[in-house]
Amino acid sequence: MLEFTDEEKREVIDYYLGQSPEGTEVRFAQKVYAESVIGHTHAVWDIHASDGRWWVITNPTNLYSQEQFPNLDLAITFHMGLCLRIPRNDVKQVDVESVRPFTSVLHAIGQCEAALAQANDPGAFRAIGVRCRENLLAFVHAAQDAYDWPEQDLPQRSNFKLWVERIFDAFLSGADNRERRRLIKTTLKETWDYVNWLTHSQSGKWMDAEVATNAVSHAIGMATSICVRHLRGVPDQCPACESHRLFPEEGLDPNNPEVIFERPLCSECGWAGDAAPVGERSEEEIAQFITREGENSDECGVMKTPLKEVLGKRPR
Repeated sequence: MLEFTDEEKREVIDYYLGQSPEGTEVRFAQKVYAESVIGHTHAVWDIHASDGRWWVITNPTNLYSQEQFPNLDLAITFHMGLCLRIPRNDVKQVDVESVRPFTSVLHAIGQCEAALAQANDPGAFRAIGVRCRENLLAFVHAAQDAYDWPEQDLPQRSNFKLWVERIFDAFLSGADNRERRRLIKTTLKETWDYVNWLTHSQSGKWMDAEVATNAVSHAIGMATSICVRHLRGVPDQCPACESHRLFPEEGLDPNNPEVIFERPLCSECGWAGDAAPVGERSEEEIAQFITREGENSDECGVMKTPLKEVLGKRPR
């Protein structure tokens, strides 16, 4: 049993009775679990009353019949929302390998920009060209690793221009995307030609290295955005209200707190898409997100009866 104050207990009982028919009696109330997610603590109370057993979960406070939710994890999952919290008994392993390579590419671009600040002679400018070329190759390698490509007639791994064709024919397919495909392909290919020139130039200037760095950053930024949207299945507009105002919403799986999840969210109607792993948190970040109190259990909860009707409290 977790510690609690008389005031906490009184508030929970008052809430429960306020949601119950007149004459309901609370025979037992105990705080059994608490979980903090992204700075918000949710306490779980086990309520024994004259009309059955209930879970009362706080912040915001709601109650759930233990007839429908025999397992505590089921109640918490429904309370917080599946995207934000996946049950701690869930042993599903998530795969962030498709996202990590793009993160590495963007990090390498930052290192290239830092090196540019120190470049002051033609040799250093050529070295910037080499870095830019490696960043472009790293992008097509990441796209290859992130997607299940057909094995027939694959280009060589570092054939940059052929892979640009292959990637964006797949990720921007269809007649509606013709101009988008042309833009991103042309941008990447022209950037590739420019950085290869700089890599071998004996007369390159600092401005050339700056142009190469900015061009690579811009091209890879656009290309990565297209790839990640495709891999996550993000629609071009909200399927519910057709709004174009879709934003990423971050979520947390306490069983895999090191993994960052995001889902598309419509700011107009509240539609939310499927959550997908997009990156990883440091140990320091994890420590700030989630803490738990209470006993661990290997017990699994299985819903034997589909939730076809509401068995909750009815107004008095």
